[in-house]
Amino acid sequence: MNMRNPVLGVLALVSVACGGETSGGSETVPDAVGSTGQAAFSGVNGTVCEESAYNCKLRPSGGNRVLTNDPDDDDSWELYTGGPIRDGNGTVVGISNRTRSTFNHGQTRTFAGELHAFAVSTSNSSAGWMPMSAIKGRTSFEAKVGHVSALGSGLAKMACYAVRNSHDTTLELKKVVYDSDAVHERAGDYLPLVRANGLRSANLTFNVPGFGLGGVAVDHFPAGTKFQRLDVPTNSGAPSIDIPLWVQDSAGRYRQQSGTMKFIYGYVIAATGTPRNGWMAYDALQVSSGCP
Repeated sequence: MNMRNPVLGVLALVSVACGGETSGGSETVPDAVGSTGQAAFSGVNGTVCEESAYNCKLRPSGGNRVLTNDPDDDDSWELYTGGPIRDGNGTVVGISNRTRSTFNHGQTRTFAGELHAFAVSTSNSSAGWMPMSAIKGRTSFEAKVGHVSALGSGLAKMACYAVRNSHDTTLELKKVVYDSDAVHERAGDYLPLVRANGLRSANLTFNVPGFGLGGVAVDHFPAGTKFQRLDVPTNSGAPSIDIPLWVQDSAGRYRQQSGTMKFIYGYVIAATGTPRNGWMAYDALQVSSGCP
């Protein structure tokens, strides 16, 4: 996730002004907004947090990727092809044909008796879990990856949701970072899109995009997955964080606001029995029942 966002000030305003569960409107943000006026603080999920003690970077300094020893390509790890790609339930969703991938710091889980790491992108056109045996620099990787999990103990339960089996195509290409020129940094990164295997799935994230924290995914679950919302504290007082979405202005740059995107905090109990806390886009979910 690109760390540039000179209009973070609008985030606090949006969180207060858009406390409901819908997004909408289109406006150009005035030049005056430029800072939240708040320094990053230490919280529950990390030592560099914004807007909520549960909205934090994976690690206090540097990027959120596991770094290699190659200064010219410091976060792209060489891979053996032919290994399985798994979702957060441990289900094999594809076979890897990529020779390189990047991995998010601190994300390890065990599936089928083998330790896996969380790849940012895979040949399933999604994030996913890959076995350590697929990483050519395995020994070095294991020494660097660490382990970080979002927390949720003590937070009251709210409504039960499930990952949608559809998505709003009008949201997909809007940017979540002001003036982004990246290929991604878009709302679709947080929606249940159709993947290479023909099935829909969505990211569970460690933090909310747009704050310069990295916008990192930490797990990936298929449509129908239950998500138990939790009453997360935020600076605005709302149990959610809304961020502005951006479309191209007359100069072709993503600087014109077009609605907002709400993120809520909670957990998924994976099919393996592992609880996974994090943020999900409200637009990726639908009201459901039967959450564990």
